[in-house]
Parts: sequence; C-alpha cells; structure tokens
Amino acid sequence: MIRYIATRIVRAVLTLFGVLTVSFLLLHMNGSPSALMLPPSATPADIAALDHDLGFDRPLAVQYGRFVVAAAHGDFGTSLRQGVPAIDLVLQRLPATIELALTSFVFGAGLAFLLAVAIQTLGPAGGGRHLRDAVFWIGLVRQAIPSFVFAVFMVALFAVTLGWLPSMGRGGWRNLVLPTITVGTFELTLYVRLLDTAFADQRRLDYVRTAYAKGASRARVVLRHMLPNAVLPVLTVAGLNLGSMLGGMVIIETVFNWPGVGRLVIEAVNVRDFPVVQAGLLLVSASFVVVNLAVDLVYVALDPRVARR
Repeated sequence: MIRYIATRIVRAVLTLFGVLTVSFLLLHMNGSPSALMLPPSATPADIAALDHDLGFDRPLAVQYGRFVVAAAHGDFGTSLRQGVPAIDLVLQRLPATIELALTSFVFGAGLAFLLAVAIQTLGPAGGGRHLRDAVFWIGLVRQAIPSFVFAVFMVALFAVTLGWLPSMGRGGWRNLVLPTITVGTFELTLYVRLLDTAFADQRRLDYVRTAYAKGASRARVVLRHMLPNAVLPVLTVAGLNLGSMLGGMVIIETVFNWPGVGRLVIEAVNVRDFPVVQAGLLLVSASFVVVNLAVDLVYVALDPRVARR
C-alpha cells in the first residue's frame, strides 16, 4: 500500500515538472519572448532592453533554473498588463472554474448513476431495456452536438426566447444552470454505458445469484451488493473527466462569460501576458494531477488488491 501511494505521488511530481519544462520551452520556441510581448513597432533596442530587464539575455540553462526555482515557490512573475503577481490573478479566477467544474461533474455523474440504477432496478430485460435505449439515443444525440453549439442553443432557448435563466456571468444558482447542463450532459452516456456494462458483469457472479436465492429484492441487490463493485471501473474515467473539466472549460467560459481560469488564460494569450499564461497552465495541470492522484487513492481504498498488482 505505501509503495503504491509513494509511486503515484512521484509520478504526480514528475508530471508537474514536465509541465513546467514544456511551459518554459513554449515561451522560448519562437525566438525572443520580449519580441512577442512588445508591439510590432518595437525597435531592436527596445527588445534588448526588455530582454535585460526580464533576464531573457542570460543563458537558457540559467533562465530555466531560475524559472523552476521561482515556480516551486509559487512565483511566476508579474503580469505584464496589470502589474500584479500572475499567480494572484489565476487564484482569483480558480474558484469560479472549480465551482462550474464540480457542479457539472456532480450533475452529470449523479444523473448517470440514478439512470443506471433505475435501469437495473426495473430489470434489464423489461422496462429497464426501454429506459436504457432511450437514454443511449438521447445521449448519442447530445454527444453529436459540439458543446459550444449546444451552449448557444441553450442560451437562445432558455435565456433569449423564454427568459427563464440568465445567459451569462457568475452570480446565483440560476447562472449555473445552463453551463452545468451543457457540460454535465456531454459525458452522461459514457457513464451510463460503463455502469451498465459493470452491472452486467456483476449479474453473472455467484454472490448476486446467492442474494436473489435468499429472497433479496432487486432494488436491495442492486444498491447493496452490485453498486459498490460496479462503481470501481467508472472511478478512473470519472477522475479523468473531472480533471479535463478543470482545464478544458475555455469554450464554455467564453460562451457564458464565466470568469474562470480558462478565459483568463485566453485573454492573457491575446495580450501576450506570458507570466499569466504560465501560471494558469501550471495551476490547471496541478489540478488535473491532484484529482487523478485522489482517484488513485480512493480506488485503492475501495479495492486494496490494486496496490498488490
């Protein structure tokens, strides 16, 4: 168990170190970073002066070492546009991204669990089969629609035409409804399929037949016996999706004018504010790594046999 956890932590640290290296190299791939930060009208003297002020005229190895050490202390430099620490700007936007990602994840995964349990409780060969077919067809139609198109449709219907919900911004729970539905429904079919397959595997095992032979109801067998075992294969995929949500909300945040990290990074790229881009990239990557590390730990807690493989 300890070796398993230590291995996962080392992998997480190495992943973050790799992200640091990539973010540093991206800044230097297209020549002088100062030339990218300054307007096209800047003279070579202006570029050289900014290179000297920011330390870009030093050897690349020295710059990389200073960057890694500073990043380890949470220092990504000062925003070139706003004059405040870059990490502070990212941390200000992080709660909005976490709020939207967690709400969407809980909504999508929770709805998938309810539907999967309902399918099994009704009976896979009876009413559950019709419910499964309906869920799969609706889910496939949803996945065929790009999220930004679905988001625009939701805004046009519920905000513009019906006027039931706000179309953009972060505020009360009503502001969360449209982006949550947009993000949460995209992976709904995937979760239901995984759970349905896992339940099908569990139904063939002896302990399920024994539970039915003892007179247990279908609902009790599904909830008490099958669900804890069926949920294990879904955990890894759910963790990956949650990590992707934390780092992949750029389009949704843009459509709904949601003040999250993804939108901040896009704005920083447009104005060439590279310290903010680097801080945002690392924080999003760290969130992804932490979520997946947590999933690994939960998985081994639920099934200790994983640590012995």
